[in-house]
Amino acid sequence: MFISLKALLHTLLLPPAGPLLLATLAACLIAGGVAVRRAGWMLLIVSLASLWLLSMPAIASQLTRLAQRYPALDLTRPVEAQAIVILAGGAPTVRAPEYGGAPAPGGVLLERLAYGAYVARQTALPVLVSGNRGEALSMQASLARDFHTDTRWVENHSHDTFQNAAFSALILKAAGVTGIILVTDGDHEWRAAHEFASAGLTVVPAPSGLWTDSGGGYMSYVPNSVALDRSSHALYEIIGDLARRTMAALGVRRQAP
Repeated sequence: MFISLKALLHTLLLPPAGPLLLATLAACLIAGGVAVRRAGWMLLIVSLASLWLLSMPAIASQLTRLAQRYPALDLTRPVEAQAIVILAGGAPTVRAPEYGGAPAPGGVLLERLAYGAYVARQTALPVLVSGNRGEALSMQASLARDFHTDTRWVENHSHDTFQNAAFSALILKAAGVTGIILVTDGDHEWRAAHEFASAGLTVVPAPSGLWTDSGGGYMSYVPNSVALDRSSHALYEIIGDLARRTMAALGVRRQAP
């Protein structure tokens, strides 16, 4: 229930739903009478301006840079780890017609898998995939089918990053693993690495999809849906890390179900 509530709040508060809800409230205030009309117009301007700004590639790039705090993993140097953990992310296609009905990941998850398989080939370390049942199934199938990479451990009970860390740590520690290479996207890596460290594992960050300077230009200030999605993802991780640090400061201890 908590996971469902968190997903609902994520959808409603972050763009595009958050600014659109503010605009709806603003319209109600404008129609409500003279006393609140001015406040309604101000709220409408704020909501539309925030939606416009967050849809600009220039703003999305700045937010992405704030969220991505780890550099790329240097595989030319020895890595102190005994396993690779690849985290789920996004909604996988459980039955993909183009694969004959077999499970297939997409989007950010596919990017994580591609990089995780590359790291596995470079290091020859065993792989653990972590996510919910559908995500873990698609990850395991894709690694074998698309990247010819075996999965040694499958953690398929987690629904958020805290559970990814808690459940994966149980499996890995039972196998004598204390140090991991953690593969997830660059925005998520900071928060995920801290969760796995809190679970008692030594973490080598291996972020994928890192931000690169595209050179700017006037198109950086023209809104588009890709930039809005990037802004939303970066804001989610920035807010998520703030919540994690706040809970730690308050001494709130979470327990995996």
